[in-house]
Amino acid sequence: MDYIETDKSSSRSVKPSAGTPKPKTKRAPDEINWDTRLGFLMHDVSRLRRTVFDEFMKPLGVTRSQWWVLAYLSRHDGMIQSDLADTLELGKAALGGLIDRLEMSDFLQRKADATDRRVKRIYLTEKGVKIIKEMRNSNHEMSERILNGLSHPERQKLSEMLALIKVNLISIKDERGIE
Repeated sequence: MDYIETDKSSSRSVKPSAGTPKPKTKRAPDEINWDTRLGFLMHDVSRLRRTVFDEFMKPLGVTRSQWWVLAYLSRHDGMIQSDLADTLELGKAALGGLIDRLEMSDFLQRKADATDRRVKRIYLTEKGVKIIKEMRNSNHEMSERILNGLSHPERQKLSEMLALIKVNLISIKDERGIE
């Protein structure tokens, strides 16, 4: 079996010449860091998607953090502010600042809880519901562009595989007591 040496400077594989000293670590060509490449690929795809998403949202005047809060509230309107902070894994002060800005933009409003006036619930306003629709349209356009070339069954399979990876990661997180 031919072994290859990994060229560290260019991340390409090269066959050693007769005068080249043997590399310290040898791997068969099909064993070369597939798991590392997959990790980098998933990281790069996630980072690039966020960057492109930010550009698609710019005309709407919404930051990624604001979008995250609005999108979550669109599915769970009326959440208690502290529960929302926990769910989004944000500090209460950080979420408070986001909510302040979104409230000033009239995308959402805080209301006292009916049974405990110390508790604040967060609700989308009419303007917030409207921006969610615009955000979904922009997101759909972006998704169609980034999934260009994948058939519907391939898109479904990709979604299923990513969902399984997510379940596995959550399981590992739970097993290790990672917050």
